[in-house]
Amino acid sequence: MSFDLKSLVAARMGENYELHSQHLNPTLVQVQRTIGFDRVYVRAKGAYLYDAEGNDYLDFLSGYSVFNVGRNHPVVTQALRDALDLDLPNMVQMDCSLMSGLLGEALLKKTPAHLDAVFFCNSGTEAVEGALKFARAATGRPRIVSLHGSYHGLSYGSLSVTGSESFQEGFGPFLADTEFVRLGDLNALQATLAMGDVAALIVEPVQGKGVNYPLDDYFQRAQALCRKYGTLLICDEVQTGLGRTGKWFAFQHWDLEPDIVTMAKTLSGGYVPCGAIVTRRSIYQRTFSRLDRCVVHSSTFGRNNLAMTCALATLTVLEDEKLVENSAAMGELLMTCLRRLQAKHPFIKEVRGKGLMIAIEFHEPPQFKGKLAWRLMHKIDESLFPQLVVVPMLSKHRILTQVAGHHMDVIKILPPLTIGRVEVDRFVRALDETLTECTSLSGPIMELAINTAKVQFGGRPNAQRPRANGKNGRPAVNGHKNGHANGHGVNGNGHTNGHAKNGHAVTAERK
Repeated sequence: MSFDLKSLVAARMGENYELHSQHLNPTLVQVQRTIGFDRVYVRAKGAYLYDAEGNDYLDFLSGYSVFNVGRNHPVVTQALRDALDLDLPNMVQMDCSLMSGLLGEALLKKTPAHLDAVFFCNSGTEAVEGALKFARAATGRPRIVSLHGSYHGLSYGSLSVTGSESFQEGFGPFLADTEFVRLGDLNALQATLAMGDVAALIVEPVQGKGVNYPLDDYFQRAQALCRKYGTLLICDEVQTGLGRTGKWFAFQHWDLEPDIVTMAKTLSGGYVPCGAIVTRRSIYQRTFSRLDRCVVHSSTFGRNNLAMTCALATLTVLEDEKLVENSAAMGELLMTCLRRLQAKHPFIKEVRGKGLMIAIEFHEPPQFKGKLAWRLMHKIDESLFPQLVVVPMLSKHRILTQVAGHHMDVIKILPPLTIGRVEVDRFVRALDETLTECTSLSGPIMELAINTAKVQFGGRPNAQRPRANGKNGRPAVNGHKNGHANGHGVNGNGHTNGHAKNGHAVTAERK
């Protein structure tokens, strides 16, 4: 009996959520259904997803910055087909493959000259894990310093340096000798580095959870402190790298010279997971320091041919199609348009970002009607407002976005770097209309909030009020007293991990 994938998919498409509920993560399914994100997408191309009826959905999430070159890019697709047709030997392990050598060569052409050694792995969290090991091996020091509000992954080492308590709850104790300082607090950083036992300071040049970054010379001065006290600087570019912020790497906005850089996501081309650690040769060799330690840090699938092929093709597309430059141009256009909306909508506190990594932060407006709406929503939940923007952006305007993180009144947008004015205009028009509805206490968004309040506090929602996606007569955000979801289940950057506290669905980004 032969395996026929096309027939299997055709026969079972539409069972997505039932299969996941039964065999994978029913909590994730509950969250998706609660907020009306339980769509079935059957096709994807570029910046768009499509359902079975042919409706297009503008993807301003990009798989959390995986799809910088867009979905199903033909160059990457053809490269994969070619790699399969070549019948190359794969993962022999006791050899040195051509494809990983070619990718190492290509990747180092994009990084500063002082970074001249590469280690390949499978994901961002794995790249961070390796970077921490490299730093300790190179310095002989135990401590790692990270920043509050940071996100570096969910395996134990990366979680230990993630400065977001919502991801850590219930999983301690964590890696010893880790410490957090606040972004911008140079005095605290100097005090801890001066102790002389810090192997590395790890930072996201632009923090993924809220799109936060310094507006001054903090990073340059932090790097100088690292140099002074013999501490390595690790830049986590898993989300920000490869064009996302309008430069090849976000650390280039501050002219930094990191000792170690981690990357992943975009390297996959959206097909095969691929991560990388790029560092100085001197640091690399302190890990692989003797012949009997040539594989002391390794990854079975890290140098597999298909991952290397996807990354090689992706680097080519980014360069040939000038997507890094397009990220800078479209990001500037999008933020200009959003700042015009800020002048129109008092709910918008700030628009910030670099390239096509942009945050829209909300706050309580000065007008009485807006204050009333805001306070009602925050009485229900302090992060409800941005979810009540994200939900209709999908249900009414077919635009996929996300709430930036727990306890944040922030929406984060990460469109593919391939977008143009058409996509920018569509997003801005949709957000304008959605925020206009937010000012009306009789509008559909306020009805949604009231229904949420009724459920959250033990009442019953209006049975006549349809869910945001128009199915089953349930509100899109209906809260759950059992702690599975409260209307902002799709926040942070991703995947529900099945843990909940106080009615907050806990979600995660990558890596």
